[in-house]
Formats: sequence, structure tokens, C-alpha cells
Amino acid sequence: MAAAKPPSASRTLRYADGATQFRLRLIVSLLSSRPLLLRNIRSDDLDAPGLREHEASFLRLLDRMTNGTKIEINATGTQLRFKPGVLLGGEIEHDCPTGEGSRGVGWYLEGIFPLAAFGKEPLQLTLRGITDGTSDVDPSPDYLMASFVPLMVKLGVGADDDVVPPSLKVTQRGAAPLGGGSVEVYCPIVKELRPLELVEFGKVKRIRGTAVSCRIPPSSAARVAHSAKGVMHRLLPDVWIHTDVHSGSGRKRKGGEAGGCGPSPGLGVLLTATTTEGVCLSAECSMNHNVDSSEGPLGSNGPLERRKMELPEDLGKRSATLLLHEIHAGGCVDTGCQSFALLMMCLAPEDVSRIRLGPLSQYAVVSLRLYKEALGVEFKLRVEEETGGEEEEEEEFGEGRSRGQKMVVCSCLGIGYRNMARAST
Repeated sequence: MAAAKPPSASRTLRYADGATQFRLRLIVSLLSSRPLLLRNIRSDDLDAPGLREHEASFLRLLDRMTNGTKIEINATGTQLRFKPGVLLGGEIEHDCPTGEGSRGVGWYLEGIFPLAAFGKEPLQLTLRGITDGTSDVDPSPDYLMASFVPLMVKLGVGADDDVVPPSLKVTQRGAAPLGGGSVEVYCPIVKELRPLELVEFGKVKRIRGTAVSCRIPPSSAARVAHSAKGVMHRLLPDVWIHTDVHSGSGRKRKGGEAGGCGPSPGLGVLLTATTTEGVCLSAECSMNHNVDSSEGPLGSNGPLERRKMELPEDLGKRSATLLLHEIHAGGCVDTGCQSFALLMMCLAPEDVSRIRLGPLSQYAVVSLRLYKEALGVEFKLRVEEETGGEEEEEEEFGEGRSRGQKMVVCSCLGIGYRNMARAST
């Protein structure tokens, strides 16, 4: 397998399909030092064409993280020219927009993590906005800490004994839509990444989780945890789910940290399974406010607030089911982390990196096409059928379990990306 040559840095990346893969295209533009041109950004939307508020906010955040970046947006916001600069890092504070239709801070962090380790200085980022309640569309900070950060350590970010490892800390919760939360992120810099070898899954040995509630009765978080544990205890005994309750009063906790949360109510849960080979798989979900059930005692004539709220017990079962689906998929990272893992493999040294994934998500597939075009990296994909006897499968999962679950082993030669900002200091 020969290493592919990265495309010329002077060649502009041009796309005419609008805001598709907005963050990812900006990321590869910065990493490859290639200008980016996006056209037709919601040009068919007559009421609100062009960039959304959270996308413009993400551009402002990238501008503060870099030096020499040039951003040009036309009058209607339907065309964007982005000329990448040099990543700086350092101490940065940023306020994310809140309100109906806004994205959580996890949406911003998901785009920042691939860049965080390649700045001139370690990144110390403080984001304020929505931290919980958007897990259906955006990852929460807890999910990123449980899924993304361990993968970064495996790639060599903060893996040395004399370097502080990357961390993500929620200093104040803020549920959608009004937010009010705060997150502190620290990421050290590296000269270059390490090759990734992550193909052994092992066996699940423990499950940990956190149920978070904001401005709702404290018993709701306990009900979520109890329901999720009821499903997981059928499979293994080592299950522990912490309840993180916030009343919004702002009282001091035992550690001296400020409690409280934003003005919006919310309820969510994150579950993480750890295997004997060190693989971490996470799944999360938040309370669904659009459930219209007429089977309860209130019927269809009950109050709107009660009819459109998911029960905590259902939320706990849904989160446990999502985690079981991730375990059943057989990948060494969960579905939401696939694109990030593949991008970091592209940046690894010119050596073979391998990872075993479950069924590729649609986002991961289009990401592979982007990495080939922008970074010149092609992946070799090998499909594996799940092994194991039929009797054993039926005994553990029953006859309704789908046999022949397909897993994909992805391998590539990295481009040997180096942190040139650090090398020049």
C-alpha cells in the first residue's frame, strides 16, 4: 500500500451543494491549507437563505483560533470563501447562540477537536450555551468526554507522562433551548500523532453512566437510572449510573463548585460500556418533548405539557437499547465517532493505521469521499462477518437476533501530518 500524495495546497476546494458537511469541510481546509469555496448555501430557502446563526458563530470561533484566516460572505449569505490561516490555540472564550433551532456546544466541540492538538499553544477553550437536551442532533459534552477524548489519548494526544491529558469539564448545565451552561476544554499540542491499531473488541466488563436533570423533580433522574439498570443487569452485574441533579438555585456543592443550571428544564442520560481491550462505546439520549400519547390517564384532552413529555422510564430503556445496538454492531468506536476516528487516521504518520467499525453511517461514507478529495487518502475496507455458533447466539440473544452482523476493518496510510505551528517556535 503506497502513501497517497496530498493534493496541492493552492488548489481551491469548491462545492456547490451549500452547507452540506459545513464543519468538516472547514476542518479539512485548515488541515490541508487549501482555500474553500461554498456556493448555494440554502439558496432555495426564500424565507431564510444563507448561513444560519450557529454556522456564523462557528466561523467566528475558527477565526479566533487562527491567525491569518480570511472569511468572505456575500450579501445574502449564500456564498462563503474561506482562506485558512495558522492554528494558534491559547485561551479562548466564546458565547454560542441560544434559542429555538440553536445547536448545543457539542456541535462546536465536535468541529474543534480535530484541530485542537495542532495549535501553537495548548487550547484552553470556554464555551457558553446549550450543554444538554440536544442529543438527538448534537453530541453532549459528556459524550465527547467518554468517546472522543479516550480516542485522542490512543492517538498520542496527552499520552506522555509529563503532559496533562486532554479534558472536558461541564462547569454549569444549560438545557435547550435557552442554554445558560458552560464548558471548559483543555487540549495539549502534539508534534505528530501515533498510528492507530484498534481492531480487538474484547468483552464488555462494565457499564457506567450519568443521568442529568435540570429544573425538574430530582426523582426523574433516579427513575431514568433505575430503568436503564433494569435492562443492563440482565447482561452483567457491574452497572453504575450516577445522577446529576440541578435545581437552578446556584447553591455551592461540596467541592466548592457552583451548582445550578440554565432556565430551561431538561433530562438526559449517557451510558458508556468498557471492554476488556479498553474499547469505550457510548450512547446517549435526552427527553423527547414531542411524544403525543393518548393512552395515559389524561387522554388526548390532558394538559399539553403532560401529553408531550416522555416518561423517565421510557428514556432509560431507550438509552439502554441504544447502547446495546452499539455493542451489537461490533465496532471499536461508536457510530457517532466514526468520522472523527477516520479523519485522525488520515493525519497519522505514514504507517498503516487500522480500526474495526460497525456498519458505516451515511455521514462516515461521505466523509471518506471528502478525505480522499481534500487529503488524498484512500481507505481499504474489508468486510468481516460476525463469528460464533448459532447455538451460542440463540442462547444469548434469542432467535430474533439478526445473524451475520457485518463489521468493516478500515486501514489506510496516513499523510504524516506535522504540527508546523509548534515546530516554528
